[in-house]
Amino acid sequence: MNITLQQTEKLLKGNLAISQISFSMMVTLLKSRYAKAPTQETLKGCTDEINVFLGKYGSIMGNDVENITKL
Repeated sequence: MNITLQQTEKLLKGNLAISQISFSMMVTLLKSRYAKAPTQETLKGCTDEINVFLGKYGSIMGNDVENITKL
């Protein structure tokens, strides 16, 4: 599964409840990074990091993946 730049931006600006603790921690870190530098370059980097994580662990994330795809 890969998410788009638009989905990443919604994830980083919103308050989506995430049950997978490691993914939640990563999103919190990325939110901070994006808040400090809200540029397309930062957004692209965050999208890439999320997609790598989802590529590795998406199969065990259950409802979190469903909720992200609805963004």
